[in-house]
Amino acid sequence: MQRLILLSLLFAFENDLMLDAGKPIVIAHRGASGYLPEHSLAAKALAYGQGADFLEQDVVLSKEGIPVVLHDIHVDTVTDVATVFPERKRDDGRYYAIDFTLAELKQLHLNERIDLKTGKRVFPDRFPAGQSSFRIPTLAEEIKFIQGLNASTGKKVGIYPEIKKPAWHKQQGQDISLIVLKILQQFGYTNKDHNVFLQCFDPIETRRIREELKCRLKLVQLIGSNSWKEADVDYDTLRTAAGIKLIAEYADGIGPGMPHIVTGRDADGKPIITDLVKNAHAAGLVVHPYTFRKDDLPDYAATFDEAMTIFCHQANIDGLFTDFPDLAVKFREQN
Repeated sequence: MQRLILLSLLFAFENDLMLDAGKPIVIAHRGASGYLPEHSLAAKALAYGQGADFLEQDVVLSKEGIPVVLHDIHVDTVTDVATVFPERKRDDGRYYAIDFTLAELKQLHLNERIDLKTGKRVFPDRFPAGQSSFRIPTLAEEIKFIQGLNASTGKKVGIYPEIKKPAWHKQQGQDISLIVLKILQQFGYTNKDHNVFLQCFDPIETRRIREELKCRLKLVQLIGSNSWKEADVDYDTLRTAAGIKLIAEYADGIGPGMPHIVTGRDADGKPIITDLVKNAHAAGLVVHPYTFRKDDLPDYAATFDEAMTIFCHQANIDGLFTDFPDLAVKFREQN
């Protein structure tokens, strides 16, 4: 009987918003993207093996309205589309996923992210070009892959999809939120007890997902910078105490950038921590900031572990997105 009680308690903790008090969940940002091309199934498999609690899926649509896992609505920064389909760019010079059928997208090779202005790799010391072959997965393919690993390993690794550019997709004639929710339901993700967070940068759409589309999953409102033009919203206002209270009306958490939580160090060398996490916790929201990278550290942290210490032990975050899930898991285990 005691064993059954302990197992029940363990199950409850695994399905809570936090794994354990003071122990943040580790979310593999585009997979183990510090080691393998982002959003490749290989990067997801590595992150799974490294002990990540959740694997992230950025979702855009193909021409037929099939959800595929890509960070951007464009495909030119992470694939060889300009070589395979040179004539398919739009007037702005960009190549859009929604202009290609799934069969065409499957012809492309994934590569490390390129800066289109310079033609150089954004992270030059990551996986070298031309060393293997990686393809774009569909959302359904990736979920099957993760659920298969859960079945074969006995783990309960979750998924963390992001609905990308919903307003833009509507302009192209596609309701990406409705399509993604149908896929999630198909694979058994229907309520807050299930091991999934659904995130979006557009607060109008996130609220629509909750209220109009009747989604009962855990929702996370992503918070960006106004210069990114991710959505028609003033993110500076959204980060205020009043803005956080509005988010709490429809969401279960927030996903801010690291600079929204820690802005630097004061004259005494102490981290300057904003009220964002405190206000979110007061409103009943969890906080999962992005993105922890060992090759792109903030100025106030000399090492990955130092950044983790500031955010986990001083800012009191509940989870974090990282390109290096092995480092975050190791820190959590040792601290």
